[in-house]
Amino acid sequence: MMERESRAFVRRFDVIELAVMLATVVQWLVLATLAGVIIGTGTSLFLHGLFLATDRTAGIPLWLQMTMLAVGGLLNGLLLHYGYQGNAGGLKDSVFAAVNTQSGRLPFRTILIKPVAAILTLASGGSAGKEGPCSHIGASLASAIGQVLRLNTELRLRLVACGVSAGFASVFGTPIAGAIYGVEMLAIGRIRHDFIFPAIVAGVASYQVSLFWGVPYQYYRVPAVPEVSEFLFLKTAGLGVICGVVALIFVEMVHRSERFFSRVQHRFHVWPPLMPLGGGLLLALLILVIPADYLGLSLPVMDRALAGEPMPYLGFVWKSLFVAITLGSGFYGGRVTPQFVIGATAGSAFAGLCGMNAALGAAVGLAGVVAASSNTPIAAILMGVELFGGSVSMLYIAGAAIAAYLVIGHRSIYREQRLAYAKSSWMRVRPETAVDAEKARLAYGLLRWWGRRQMRSKP
Repeated sequence: MMERESRAFVRRFDVIELAVMLATVVQWLVLATLAGVIIGTGTSLFLHGLFLATDRTAGIPLWLQMTMLAVGGLLNGLLLHYGYQGNAGGLKDSVFAAVNTQSGRLPFRTILIKPVAAILTLASGGSAGKEGPCSHIGASLASAIGQVLRLNTELRLRLVACGVSAGFASVFGTPIAGAIYGVEMLAIGRIRHDFIFPAIVAGVASYQVSLFWGVPYQYYRVPAVPEVSEFLFLKTAGLGVICGVVALIFVEMVHRSERFFSRVQHRFHVWPPLMPLGGGLLLALLILVIPADYLGLSLPVMDRALAGEPMPYLGFVWKSLFVAITLGSGFYGGRVTPQFVIGATAGSAFAGLCGMNAALGAAVGLAGVVAASSNTPIAAILMGVELFGGSVSMLYIAGAAIAAYLVIGHRSIYREQRLAYAKSSWMRVRPETAVDAEKARLAYGLLRWWGRRQMRSKP
């Protein structure tokens, strides 16, 4: 009797569960689409403003470029210093803080500060990306929607993740990869699967709305890619190892630059708005000896690399240096577009060492550096598929992306990214700690094995 009742309960529960899951799908089709439409409109306005500003300053004389770097730095410093004094609520203006510690809340009053600062940075020649403001716009608008609709904490968290994904999808024209990136970037070694469906819906909606508003996107067809072979796959994995080291250099340069400028400010009691002015003056001096091509977004450099033009070995160093000075001194901008340029440049330069053509090297290098620097291998693989279509096998992109992701270790371009799991069974990390607050340690078993070996080696 009890067994029959139990079976009947299971059947009834199955029906209820199915109804709840269907309702969940409908719920997120509505909420995520609404968020994607609003965010796509917001990011489109920003992108058109950015394109207008950067087009006006493209191709200017060297002396004017040097002047604009200094002026842009000062304006950035003043905007960021005084703009955030109006943030009376005390909430951090950070996507990671919104998801990890602020229950999906962000300060809405400051929504325009970072986009305007990014336009000033890139129009004046600062070396950074365009996606940071878009993810900020997306997260801020999603948080506002959640508060207006009085959603509970869990729904707000999902909606903010949707906003980040929608921002990335809108800026790169890669709706699936952008959606996954917004979820995968939150923690190393873990993806919130309950975030994926809302993120993809929001990403696709935002991308379609951006197309409607006339945002241009560029996709690439890599020429002369050989047939799929295991030998070439091993070569791309080898290039991925190199790209992991390149990403490590890039990440370390950015973080060391941030620490350097912070020490200078505190040691000499420098007024904060003057720090990006100093960074702008330093960049102005460097372009006397380093090509100015690595200023701004540097997308023409990436385009040449993906077209098969060989790149210099030190190209990725110059771009990393410019980005490190720009972000470290206090300019504001994104951190993903530089990864595209650095990856394509390094992949093209080192492709010959791995026995492949420069165009293929640039394509897999782009994916490898993004996978490593951001700790987002799945998003990087999907990004390669969406950017290059069928011209590059997913096999090659995956080999480089996973190898680079492992080689960089437990570092990240995002200091607030959480550590969920170690990348190797020989390493240990404290779960749910920020990358900048935790260092990976050797596993106890490996230390014990090494200790026994040392004891045996003693006479």
